[in-house]
Amino acid sequence: MISRRNLLAVVLFTCGLSAGAVLVYAVGRGPDEDPLSLEQRAELFQSLNRQVDSLEAQFNVVKSVVKLVSPTVVHIKAEKPDQSTRRTQRELIEEAGSGVIIEYKGRTLVLTNRHVIKNAPLDKIQIGLSDGRELHPLKVWSDVGTDVALMAVSATALIPARLGDSSMVEIGDFVLAVGSPFGLSHSVTYGIISAKGRRDLELGDDVELQDFMQTDAAINPGNSGGPLINLRGEVIGINTAIASNSGGNEGIGFSIPIDGVMHIVRQFVERGRVVRAFLGVKLDQRFTSTVAAKMGLARRQGAHVTVVTPGGPAEAARLQRGDVILRFNGVRIENDTHLIYVVSLTDVGKEVPVEVYRNGQLMHVTVKVGNKSDFPR
Repeated sequence: MISRRNLLAVVLFTCGLSAGAVLVYAVGRGPDEDPLSLEQRAELFQSLNRQVDSLEAQFNVVKSVVKLVSPTVVHIKAEKPDQSTRRTQRELIEEAGSGVIIEYKGRTLVLTNRHVIKNAPLDKIQIGLSDGRELHPLKVWSDVGTDVALMAVSATALIPARLGDSSMVEIGDFVLAVGSPFGLSHSVTYGIISAKGRRDLELGDDVELQDFMQTDAAINPGNSGGPLINLRGEVIGINTAIASNSGGNEGIGFSIPIDGVMHIVRQFVERGRVVRAFLGVKLDQRFTSTVAAKMGLARRQGAHVTVVTPGGPAEAARLQRGDVILRFNGVRIENDTHLIYVVSLTDVGKEVPVEVYRNGQLMHVTVKVGNKSDFPR
């Protein structure tokens, strides 16, 4: 929650208020000045009320977002076997998290993180709605590579969230995180997008496909699976992890962009499983600025190809060892892990344009990506 004092600092630049006047009122009178008379205090209270009215009119947008989003957020409890013991009869432990209701092709679904419900039987997964009702999922899909999970549910009067476009998100955008930190359901925190394209986080569980948005909106244990919301009330991400020395919020949280999440959702619903696209190259993880400069690039950018898989899509498109892939399907590629992520979100069989740097020249080719399962490692 943002205090009114913090709101004041923000709105100085957005509401057209007189910064000088606000600072006078905020600082107040010094210890050596004469105390205010009753009439002066009354006048100052009136002036303060007028300013607060202006501030609250601007920040009612946050209250509106909370009212719209809260009914779409759920609290999740999952009982699962304790994986830390080797006993044949393992004790059950309870994991708590969050989720958000969505609608896709006429089906009511709940999005969350895989790690929240992993290994829990359907009847041990409890979904708590904002109106107090409790549901159990009818079916669960989960994807290890992205830590996305989806649950099919059946109930009346469920309110789905409105989904945004995470490709339009910019650093500095204001966002809200809604979830159940430490089991406190429907808690709301506020912050900004601090960074984008966070990859190579050590999350365990083989979460290999990463392109996280970073936020300073407070995220704590129990927020996992809950939505990150923009000021239009749209879900732009699913809150997944934090960087913390204490185990609690330290202002660095990570959310999966909703565009990538919905690519997984479409495959769950339409195919019943996730199918990864395959390009057929191995990439240089040690592609440095020095290597890029020797190749004639102004800076390190793109993904450096070290091996082209025989018979793969890249070979069919005549990509070569030593090529640097600068753009893939219109997306400017930052590094090797970024290319892997972008390829993974491409529909299998799709023909995509690829911009390549080769021997000092830019080239453009078209690649028809394959099905990763057709190309065993």
